[in-house]
Parts: sequence; C-alpha cells; structure tokens
Amino acid sequence: MKTMKVIGLMSGTSLDGLDIAYIEFNFDTDEEILNYHIIHSKSYPYSIDFIQELEHSTQIPVVSFLQLDKKIGHVFGQLVNSFVSEFNIDTNDVNCIASHGQTTFHQPEKGFTSQIGCGDTIAILTGIPVVNDFRTKDVILGGQGAPLVPIGDFKLFNKEAQSFLNLGGIANISFKKENKIIAFDICPANLPLNSLTKKHFNLDYDQNGDLAKSGEVNWELYNKLNELNFYSESYPKSLGTEWLEENFNPLIHSSKQAPLNLLSTIIEHEAYQISKILNDHHLDSVFITGGGAFNHFMIERLKFHYKGKVIIPNSTIIEFKEALVFGFLGALYLNKKENLLCSVTGASRDSIGGVLHLP
Repeated sequence: MKTMKVIGLMSGTSLDGLDIAYIEFNFDTDEEILNYHIIHSKSYPYSIDFIQELEHSTQIPVVSFLQLDKKIGHVFGQLVNSFVSEFNIDTNDVNCIASHGQTTFHQPEKGFTSQIGCGDTIAILTGIPVVNDFRTKDVILGGQGAPLVPIGDFKLFNKEAQSFLNLGGIANISFKKENKIIAFDICPANLPLNSLTKKHFNLDYDQNGDLAKSGEVNWELYNKLNELNFYSESYPKSLGTEWLEENFNPLIHSSKQAPLNLLSTIIEHEAYQISKILNDHHLDSVFITGGGAFNHFMIERLKFHYKGKVIIPNSTIIEFKEALVFGFLGALYLNKKENLLCSVTGASRDSIGGVLHLP
C-alpha cells in the first residue's frame, strides 16, 4: 500500500473564501485508490477588499492582472501556513499542495482558460511542492477543461449514488452512461443568488433559502430563463461568469421584479433545470454537495421536481468535497495517473493535467 498526504485548495466562483483540506490517500500496489481520510479541514473567508479585486479580475489592465496572480498566490500561501500552524502539520509529511486557483477567464471554445494564483509563490511561501493549472492541457486537447470533479466522484464516492451534483457557483453533475463517466455544467447555482442577496439585503448569502422562499415566482421571467440556448446544447459543455454576464444577468436585471421574487424565480428555474437532467437520464439517486446543499428551499424545490432519492452527506463532505477532489487530482498527478477524462470534457484523449512547482 502507498500512502500520500496532500493539502487541497479550492476557491470557487462564489468567492466566499478558500477551502483547505489535509487528506491522506491510500493506494494499492497498482496505484489505484483504496480509501481516503480528511485529517483536517477549514474555510478561510476573504476580506471584502480582496473579494472586490477578484470580482473585477476580468476588467483590469494586463499588468494589474499579472500582479493579482501573484497576490492570490501570496494569500493562498499565507493561509496554508496559518492552516499548517493551527493543526501542527509537519510539512515534511506533505507530498504536495493541489491548488485549483481562481478562475477568471474560461473560454475553451477560444482555446484558453485561466485559473490564477501563482503556484511558484505558494510553493516558495510554504516550502511545499504545488500542483496547479489542472485545466489547460485538456483545453489544448480540444476539451472544455471542465468539470474536473467527476473522476473524484466515481473513485471516492462510487457507492453512494447513481449521480453526483455539486451546487457551488455553478451547478454541475456527473453520472455514468454506457459505462462512461459523463459530466457537465447544468445551470447557475449560487452565483446569481449570492449576487442578488449581497446587492439588495447586504448579506453574503440567503441562509437556508429563507428570503427566496418568502418571494413569488415570476413565470414570465422563469420561462425566459428556461429558453436560454445553453440548455438545449448537448454535452460536454461548461459555464463561466462570462456567460452569466452576457446571457443570464440581462434577463434578471431587465425584469424589474422585487428582489425576493427574483430569488424565488431563480431557485425555481435552477431546481427545474437540474431535475430535468436527472429525470431525462433516468437517474434514481443523486448525491448533493457544495454550499447549495445547505439551501433548504433549493432542496425542497428540487425534491418537488425530481422523484428520485436525494442524498445529503455530512457537512464536512458538503463543504470540502472540491478541496478533497483537487487533492486527489494532485495525488494522481504525482502518481503519473490520468486525472482528466475525455468522456467528461470532450477532449481528444484522457490526460494528466497539472503543472508542478517546486519550492
């Protein structure tokens, strides 16, 4: 048996902070995963100023963009050092830090994707090797560079359910079809909800979905959202913030509905789109993680539209599954095992995604 210890870092499109998980992975003699154990985990919220910098990262000059790449590396490195210190982790035991980075530009149809957060900076600050930039190779091979989590779904949670749904900034799903792993982005999830909640109620998020539950669905807006072209496109497909700005948000902003009604309508739209995928593919059960799993109203509306079994795991898995999976992708990289699946991304072949940065 081979044991590896990895620190996984995840900073998503919802910009709520950095999730850090310290994980032990055990592999057999053929380097196939046997089991895992999350030893320690913690989320570190970002400052308001830092969140604003990240929110405007696609609208700044090139020099400022390059500076932000280094700044994110510094922030990540300092937070890892705080994590290591708090939990008394011996960095000599850590095989690598696996960092997703912060997605800024994601335009695979144009041949590029960008997750910033300088790997060399993190490695120098922490003294630990860093694997990052997991998506670029897949995009070069003609893929979407996303989603990356499904390999973790079926290697780490394969006995839990038929399908796996992550409700982060974007809702994405993975399941098996004809013994191949299929995965794609379904629709927005927390991104538009959090944005509206911050703008109109000065709250980071709608706790339990209580605000949305108190609103009423505007069916005209609901129908317009459901008619967006993305929903009729075949997979593999992925969503980025650019798509929301160009297609989703203009419908929201032009509807002139009360904020509570907007929240309620978006929840209904998202629950319908997610349930449609689950029902159309005859998936009998779904395992839900990501911050949206805590949105009771979202889950309530999902259960209304979807008649299969909804499985909500413990809070550690809900919050840290993506940090866990990126840790797993880093371990696969070090083991020289493929961690990007062409059946998921649409690339010309499976590949080993990632770039190694030594301290």
